[in-house]
Amino acid sequence: MNRKDSNRKCHQECSGKAGGRGQPRLARRHKTCPSPREISKVMASMNLGLLSEGSCSEDELLEKCFQCFDSAGSLRCGDHILNMVLAMHSWVLPSADLAARLLSSYYQKATKNEQEMRQLQICYFVRYWMTQHPEAVHQEPQLEEVINRFWTTVAQEGNSAQRSLRDVFNLLSPEGPGPPPPLSSPGLGKKRKVSLLFDHLETEELAQHLTYLEFRSFQAIMPQDLRGYVLQGSVHGCSALESSVSLSNSVSRWVQVMVLSRPGPAQRAQVLDKFIHVAQRLYQLQNFNTLMAVTGGLCHSAISRLKDSHAHLSSDSTKALLELTELLASHNNYARYRRAWANCTGFRLPVLGIHLKDLVSLHEAQPNRLPDGRLHLPKLNNLYLRVRELVELQGQHPPCSANEDLLHLLMLSLDLFYTEDEIYELSYAREPRCPKSLPPSPYKASLVMEWASGVTPKPDRVTLRRHVEQLVVSVFKNYDPEGTGTISQEDFERLSGNFPFACHGLHPPCHQGGRTFSREELTEYLLRASAICSKLGLAFLHTFHEVTFRKPTFCDNCSGFVSTSSLWGVTKQGYRCQDCGLCCHRHCRDQVRVECKKKPGAKGDIGPPGASVPPPSPLPSASYGSEDNLSYILPMDPETGCHLCHAWTQTEYAHTSWKPEMVPFSVPVPSSTSSSKLDT
Repeated sequence: MNRKDSNRKCHQECSGKAGGRGQPRLARRHKTCPSPREISKVMASMNLGLLSEGSCSEDELLEKCFQCFDSAGSLRCGDHILNMVLAMHSWVLPSADLAARLLSSYYQKATKNEQEMRQLQICYFVRYWMTQHPEAVHQEPQLEEVINRFWTTVAQEGNSAQRSLRDVFNLLSPEGPGPPPPLSSPGLGKKRKVSLLFDHLETEELAQHLTYLEFRSFQAIMPQDLRGYVLQGSVHGCSALESSVSLSNSVSRWVQVMVLSRPGPAQRAQVLDKFIHVAQRLYQLQNFNTLMAVTGGLCHSAISRLKDSHAHLSSDSTKALLELTELLASHNNYARYRRAWANCTGFRLPVLGIHLKDLVSLHEAQPNRLPDGRLHLPKLNNLYLRVRELVELQGQHPPCSANEDLLHLLMLSLDLFYTEDEIYELSYAREPRCPKSLPPSPYKASLVMEWASGVTPKPDRVTLRRHVEQLVVSVFKNYDPEGTGTISQEDFERLSGNFPFACHGLHPPCHQGGRTFSREELTEYLLRASAICSKLGLAFLHTFHEVTFRKPTFCDNCSGFVSTSSLWGVTKQGYRCQDCGLCCHRHCRDQVRVECKKKPGAKGDIGPPGASVPPPSPLPSASYGSEDNLSYILPMDPETGCHLCHAWTQTEYAHTSWKPEMVPFSVPVPSSTSSSKLDT
């Protein structure tokens, strides 16, 4: 009998003893090393020590933490349990309650029993809490109050060794951790002209600055924000998470609108190709979160339906886009992304939505406490490992630098808000529906995370004004080296091309004879266009202050002026603009649809109290930022009555240069029953 027959006979005998068909052999790995995640998981289970059986009470867990310190305050073993308890206790017990328990149930009880060593260990534990997790104290006023009472009790009842530990708490900054440090920018101090035009930006440069913005937003996320999202199921109320989600959504929509702002298929293909190369560079930088936003914008249905535009893409660009789409696809719980993420080393930024979903799954799968009331320790440990991974990524050093002027350009570009209806309307205007049958698109649906879809990147008024002012300073620093305070007509047109304002019918003003533009004119144009595109309304441009009207004054925003609409009274009933004198109700302040026309030399109140401004002509009732109410705010040249239309922003293009195209335009008088629409 040879060896093969002997092995077959042994197998049959074993199968016969088991009764019937033998059990299938378990799949085992051979000659492979464990992954870093598996190694960290095993090390964490070893650090749990006696608590690795699966559950423990709160008193047992705190006692284990106390025993980690010796008489000199040094750790007897690893700090895994300490950090896990301090980072995850707020998931099952408020921090203020834990601090109160340390004071009453432990320290004061040890004082009565004359247990100085136990008192000292409790002080070491509180000091470790303050030094290793200071952000928890500064974000919870109740916790800070209890900690102050704890150290006050130590100063009254403790010995000199315990009182000396109180000095560490006094040295902590009351403001908490500061903002993330800025990245180095070696070229900021040099006198050189930096191009602020989208077409001139290199893909490498654009990817680096997007990575800088993403990393700065990621650094602001605190563990308390992650806990709030998991427990509440929403980013609302977590300002740092909401800002991060808004940034991702803004990048995705900015990509879509920048593609649709080009009039011809070949020009749109150039923008598509540029963003594909930006996505490839983001993949090389291992910035997966911004990569998800850019790829999601490129694969949005409003973009993927542009057959003529995609026909101009090269085969290499089309292949690269498909590869990135498959990398970030949700198949098998984002298996390809997880495999790529596990192999990354060095600087990297995760897709935050995927990791937040992992935290939610862990939290929902198992309870915090067992039926007997004991803590479910493996669940807290698994949550801690994933939270710690995200926190450790915030201490990375980015491999790229940033230019302040380009950051101002990107921040204002990402502030602009566009609805889905506006994007689809512009998409169908660029390439209308074709009745003939077309092959299905090879691109997937939008990859933007579903958990982030409800957060709008609509900025507030203060932030938008600050970004506009910062960009204007950067523009004149680079395009006005002589310090004359003006820029040329050509530079103004090119700069306005960075922002797809024409999607809302907003075109830059036309100046005859190549007249220059001042700082105030550029600021006014950007503020007006940004306010409309961001759905803030034209009331954003007015400087309203609350006043008391001593004589009958009517609201300049309401129609059908009757006595019940008057603003006459003895207390403050309305608002007046300090610059143009427009008056309105309190509830009409945010609904003003008349642009602020500043009077020369206007200071404070305009005219005597009660002086009303002649009401404007009735305006069509349309939503702010829509094309129904733009005919009366578009700038016109007083001599020619023409509007300046960019060749880059027209649906049908006849000029491929950057020279403006003069289109005759007559301003219709809107009636109360009908409104004039502009051609998209």
